[in-house]
Amino acid sequence: MEVFRTDRIRNVVLLGHGGAGKTTLVEAMAYLSGITNRLGKITDGNTVSDYDKEEIRRQFSITTSLVPIVWGKMKINVLDTPGFFDFVGEAEEAVSAADAAVIVVSGKAGVQVGTQKAWDLCEKYHLPRMIFVTDMDIDNVSYRQVIEQLTELYGKRIAPLHMPIRENEKFVGYINIVKNKGRRYLDKDKKEECEIPEYSKEYLEKYRETLMESVAETSEEFMDRYFGGEEFSVTEISSALSANVHDGSLVPVCMGAPVSLQGVSNLLDDICGYFPGPDECSCAGINKTTNEIFEADYNFQKAKSARIFKTIVDPFLGKYSMIKVCSGVIKSDDVLYNVTQDTEEKLNKLYVLEGSKPMEVPELHAGDIGAIAKLGDARTGDSLSGKNVQIQYGSIDLSVPYTAKRYKPKNKADVDKISQAFAKMTQEDLTLKIVNDSANRQTLIYGIGDQHIDIVVSKLLERYKVDVELSEPKVAFRETIRKKSDVEAKYKKQSGGHGQYGHVKMRFEPSDELDKAYVFEQEVVGGAVPKNYFPAVEKGVQESVLSGPLAAYPVVGVKAVLYDGSYHPVDSSEQAFKTAGMMAFKKGFMEAGPVLLEPIVSMKITVADKFTGDVMGDLNKRRGRVLGMNPDQNGNTVIEADVPQLEIYGYGTVLRSMTGGNGTFAYEFARYEQAPSDIQEKQIAARASKIKNIEE
Repeated sequence: MEVFRTDRIRNVVLLGHGGAGKTTLVEAMAYLSGITNRLGKITDGNTVSDYDKEEIRRQFSITTSLVPIVWGKMKINVLDTPGFFDFVGEAEEAVSAADAAVIVVSGKAGVQVGTQKAWDLCEKYHLPRMIFVTDMDIDNVSYRQVIEQLTELYGKRIAPLHMPIRENEKFVGYINIVKNKGRRYLDKDKKEECEIPEYSKEYLEKYRETLMESVAETSEEFMDRYFGGEEFSVTEISSALSANVHDGSLVPVCMGAPVSLQGVSNLLDDICGYFPGPDECSCAGINKTTNEIFEADYNFQKAKSARIFKTIVDPFLGKYSMIKVCSGVIKSDDVLYNVTQDTEEKLNKLYVLEGSKPMEVPELHAGDIGAIAKLGDARTGDSLSGKNVQIQYGSIDLSVPYTAKRYKPKNKADVDKISQAFAKMTQEDLTLKIVNDSANRQTLIYGIGDQHIDIVVSKLLERYKVDVELSEPKVAFRETIRKKSDVEAKYKKQSGGHGQYGHVKMRFEPSDELDKAYVFEQEVVGGAVPKNYFPAVEKGVQESVLSGPLAAYPVVGVKAVLYDGSYHPVDSSEQAFKTAGMMAFKKGFMEAGPVLLEPIVSMKITVADKFTGDVMGDLNKRRGRVLGMNPDQNGNTVIEADVPQLEIYGYGTVLRSMTGGNGTFAYEFARYEQAPSDIQEKQIAARASKIKNIEE
């Protein structure tokens, strides 16, 4: 592929609700630019950007893919992202590498939750954006209604550039609002000038007025001319619109039907004309050599540096680190220094990825997006530069996974293979976490949602030929006491020769320190128990608290005091006193009002106002306590509540169902509280066999 200078590059991310038509739009772009000679279809599994077997099987995007579209003298790096919320990490990685966004909205479905989430993501990263309304070839699709929905949400920033022309309810052409002219489609992307229909003129005037106001606001001279009734030239309008799109004060709306290739060439023209190139964007890191801020700003004349924004680890494709060049020119024979990992890497080849197809390039200029194969231990978020000028860029802000499931290998011999497969998958997907919960003897997989975890399990089987079964995670209950007890325990055993003798008297009471398992003290007087046996008694307590006598959960918050006992000069031993300590602990614990403690998490649930009643009602059913409600900067409500961890399994799915995908949640462990009696009874009954095994 040809090498492109910084000013001839556009980095554009496609965002939108799942099923809005992003992949179909990329396919139309690829066809018009000559990458393919026929239009692929999602249903046929032959699109450029959805190449993964899981994507083909499920017929929706799971990972972000890059398709470089050459349009005229420009290269548009199109990042096609998944629209489903479980794969938000992929969209977040892509947005961090993009300079602008096209939010795809289905004309049939209108503005959906995914549209609003895409907008919020653009706001977070201050991305210039454009909206493309697709499915215009479907009968009865109302473009005007979509514009009204968008305007209601985002106000005067919404500015349509086109309007549809329909004849007999068929989409046959469009009106270019900037040029104030009609166009009729002939074949594919070809068109001819036509009359503007009478029925369109009322809304054309309204939309054109919005554009003209926006143009007028760019300078005092334009404002004077606007109020003087002067017309602006097409060049003046385009230049002013470009400035407004750059600063985010205007969001143009285009439309078309990618399946018929209608409107796609207009969109590509608008991307090249209205969106900023990397040379018009800012980018800064830290020069580790001098500890000063390094203003990279995608300047090809500065020291070379890049950031890895995505990693692909595929058994068939291999490992590719996708980079965005932040400054300088990176060449295929460069030696790069990984500032994050403190390692040096010799590059063999540089690539531009076209979906799953790597194409070799000799160099990548500042602002361009490419890939490096087999880059050692490099991970997503790492910074690359020359060793003389070491530049560190900030990490990518990714969503935290809160949906957890327990997993077990179906074949015990696969444990190592599963562990290696997960190591590769967590390199590729930073919103996937594997946690070894040793306290509960379980391994957990954390994802953004149930669908995310299901697809991870499918990939395990498809790519790495290993299978796991999923189940509900065990919750980490604890045991403690609420009263005091005073007990005596004697361990005496005679078996020929030396016997075993250990005798202790101990008090047990709550220590009020739930972050410690136990506190051990001794008050023995007169040598009733020799000092050298004190550690053995404590060892007995120490081992006992690992698995409590109530339900075999770890014990916390117990104070054990050894105050008396007796010993045998021949038969006493450390082992005998350790055993006596364990016997005393079990007896004393069960006589001191034993209770189960359950973990409580602090949750923050962010939802639109209209859903707060449903969410709070559901939290009450989950034994949650609502602590407060606060507005956030996006006009949503953040509900803060304490909820037992036992009750939050599957919460993500329920919340999405209640809020139509609008709600999000986060939680962290807060403390332990005494569990209600019915919960305690269930836990004790369920774990009776574990107690029996310990006793045996």
